[in-house]
Amino acid sequence: MLSSRPARAFAVALIAAVLGALLPATAASAAARTVQGGRLDWGIKSSFQSYVTGPIAKGNFTLQSGAATVGGSQFRFHSASGSYDPDSGALNSGFSGGVRFTGHQKPDGSHELDLTISRPTVRISGGSGTLFADVTSKAKSTGKVTSSAQIPLASLAVGGINMLGGGSPVALNNVPATLTSQGATAFAGYYTAGTALDPVSLSADVAAGAQEPAKTPDAKKPDESKAPEEKDKDGEKASGAFKDAAVDWGVRRTFREYVTGPISKGKWDLADGALDGGALFRFPQGKGSYDSTKQTLDAAFAGSVRFSGAHLDLTLSKVGVKVADGKGTLVADVASKDLQSKKDTQSAAVPLVTFEAKALTAKDGLVNLAEAPATLTEQGAKAFGSMYKAGTGMDPVSLAVAVDDKAKLPALPDLGSDPKTPAAGAGSEKKSSEAPKTANTSSSAASSSSNTGMYIAIGAVVLVLAAGAVLFVVRRRGSGGGTGTGTAAS
Repeated sequence: MLSSRPARAFAVALIAAVLGALLPATAASAAARTVQGGRLDWGIKSSFQSYVTGPIAKGNFTLQSGAATVGGSQFRFHSASGSYDPDSGALNSGFSGGVRFTGHQKPDGSHELDLTISRPTVRISGGSGTLFADVTSKAKSTGKVTSSAQIPLASLAVGGINMLGGGSPVALNNVPATLTSQGATAFAGYYTAGTALDPVSLSADVAAGAQEPAKTPDAKKPDESKAPEEKDKDGEKASGAFKDAAVDWGVRRTFREYVTGPISKGKWDLADGALDGGALFRFPQGKGSYDSTKQTLDAAFAGSVRFSGAHLDLTLSKVGVKVADGKGTLVADVASKDLQSKKDTQSAAVPLVTFEAKALTAKDGLVNLAEAPATLTEQGAKAFGSMYKAGTGMDPVSLAVAVDDKAKLPALPDLGSDPKTPAAGAGSEKKSSEAPKTANTSSSAASSSSNTGMYIAIGAVVLVLAAGAVLFVVRRRGSGGGTGTGTAAS
């Protein structure tokens, strides 16, 4: 007959065997994931936009750090970064870009209304979500300017969204947002806490977390102490020819909106290496000369962009930038077609806009001029068919020139992958009358499989414990002279 001590040992051993076989596979599914690339679309509050640009405030908004407009009333913030846990559904994703609202202009050129919202971050955990942002605002009554970093600006209604097991990208669509008390204060008192804001949509690319490489203490690292002396010194000169540069320019936000809007119903096409950064176009592969002493630069870039629609056909190519005496000029070859007369017009090296360029000093091998305000020239006004007058503010110009082989040009905004429609049965959510809320969960099957394994393990443990208890009771009855007839094998 088996004693109680071996019986308990048998049960413990069996439990350990079951857990060892099943639970490690579950734990392996909890690999950390990194958010790398994506966008957040948010109109903040459409009625506020209308107020700012309307007949009372007579203001405007300007985009910053690569932010763009989409759909006419939404702002797109780019280059998502952060983390996502598919097992808990926790998401922490920050985005780049900003928008500044100004209105009620004073005689001195300043504005009573001056509000900037930038670097939004979405954090979701435990069924609740919050949108944080950097906010700079001017109080309506005192005019005092306050800047706050990453304040909880809006509460997100994510309670009905299944955030578990998401694939890539993780997408949320039209999530209702409500102004927080801190957000109301940062909003300069234009709205009270609890006010409904525009819904939030986002798409974030996620990748499996990188595993630490195995340690190889015996491997010898290459001796790089002499590497700098062996490198070519020509690329490190502060003056002379340079090998790489890029100029970023969005032409004009309202022009892009006109091209793709309901009147023109057009588009733009990029060619010859030009890149689309969402709110700007990058003309890369710049080559030319730079003189740090004279503060001059002459560069030519690759790429072209063609705008076409119901009322226009305009191509800009062979973009160049010239800087002298603290002033920069962006030039381009211009080709246009009169859609009524069918007459083609071509002009070479047209000075389109001018911008301030007083600081062309290289830092860490890179000359970087970021978002310099640009003004349309007389020739530029003609190139755009007199849609805008000379002196009109155009989109800012950003210029980066690598005068050192080691320097890297700034990256373009990273918009990530396009949001995907969740597969049938994935991303389950609670039924409600609110705006549709979805979380892309293409990896939910794998997550469900791991959860099933966990449940099987728990069930097996319960069965083993029950079997152990029965065995123990039978043994007690057999040894105590009771009425039980069961016996344990010896």
